[in-house]
Amino acid sequence: MARTTTYTQFIALPTELVWGVVADLTRWPQWNPGVGSVRLHGPVGVGTTGDYLPRGRVTAGMHGRTAPPFVISTLVPGRELSLEQPEPAGRMRLTWTLVPRDGGTEISQRLTFTGPSAPVARAVVGALLENDARVCFARLAELAGIDPPATALTAVIAGGTGALGRHIAADLTCRGHRVIILTRRRDPGLPFEQREWDGKSVANWVDALRNPGPAAVVNLAGKLVDCRPSERNIAELRRSRVDSTRALVEAAASLVRPIDHWVQASTTAIWSDAGENRCTETTPVPTGLPQMTGVAEPWERAFEGANAAHSTILRTSIVLDPQAPALKRLGQLTKAGLGGRVGPGDQWFSWIHVEDWLAIVRAALGLDPQVTLPDGILVAATDFPVRNRELMAALRRHLRRPPAPPTPTAILKLGAVVLRSDPALGLTGRHATSEVLRRSGFTFRFPTLDEALTDLLPRRH
Repeated sequence: MARTTTYTQFIALPTELVWGVVADLTRWPQWNPGVGSVRLHGPVGVGTTGDYLPRGRVTAGMHGRTAPPFVISTLVPGRELSLEQPEPAGRMRLTWTLVPRDGGTEISQRLTFTGPSAPVARAVVGALLENDARVCFARLAELAGIDPPATALTAVIAGGTGALGRHIAADLTCRGHRVIILTRRRDPGLPFEQREWDGKSVANWVDALRNPGPAAVVNLAGKLVDCRPSERNIAELRRSRVDSTRALVEAAASLVRPIDHWVQASTTAIWSDAGENRCTETTPVPTGLPQMTGVAEPWERAFEGANAAHSTILRTSIVLDPQAPALKRLGQLTKAGLGGRVGPGDQWFSWIHVEDWLAIVRAALGLDPQVTLPDGILVAATDFPVRNRELMAALRRHLRRPPAPPTPTAILKLGAVVLRSDPALGLTGRHATSEVLRRSGFTFRFPTLDEALTDLLPRRH
């Protein structure tokens, strides 16, 4: 049984420049930190063997002592390169494919494990080789010579070291734009310019907003919501979002000219548990609810008066991404036989594929000539929300698991205490869709849950 995952990214460079890095396998560790070293036993060509060591002392030691050499199984100059690595009781095949596109190159990385050892090999080796795949592509783009021109957009991303921040930073870098991340603690492993800030005070980091060319702010800063709903945690959730937004708004007020485009993060959870209501951009926000309405409403209010020529308040639903906690946890529960409906099972699950979320952000930044979005509130969610029972059934189907008993509400609440999480994340929901995207002509690449899960989960064949 084979299991395959694919990651794809556009890079604004000619194919020959991207190929020059991909085809030099000794440079693989320079753009993928999951690889420690590579040694070829001859020139690059079909049949040439070599050795690679994964990163990490234990993993590298085991691999170096037990793994036979890999072999180059496919080589189409400028287009495709495949490696095959024997694994205990199986085989790994890694393929890079380059396709010329208008303005650059589309690169795909396809990783397949076969044989009885496929699940274990994917969990160990695949986790290393696919970790932060989009950021790896950004490193590849820089090695291939990506160099933003003076007319490129400079995007200042607050919260840029988080999951969505890394996605948009890497995507914009690959597309030839300039990225500056505001972070409380620098991450030397990220290939982006970083400025330190405390998330609440205006200091030297404000210089990042002063750029001669077009400038943008993407504010994603805020504490993760997966925590116990105590008064202290709710206050921290609110403070981490409101303080950072106020600091950015204050800093922007000192600029000679306004920020060209500002994408201000928010959440569809602002409608709390909306039951059977259909929420869109014009749906009123409830009052008096502590989480998440009591967090998101002041978060959005803190953005009022921002010095921006164009601004979007992006109410994002659950973003489906292979490495995001939401999909990982749901997948783990399903694989463990706990893939039945949660609680009553009729709660709505609004969602969006990460590729569609990135496309919406690019449009909000004025980077999509085909889509013009109006200023104001925008819901980032597919047109096809599903109920919890439909979500769990789809996961079981894609992961090839049998029907599972439901998870009673009492068990979920107990599990949330053990995991220090909020049971409301599984027991509440909302039917949220976007009228604005529909009117603007935005086309979802992954409109249905089945299409999204087919792309995101390892395909068995």
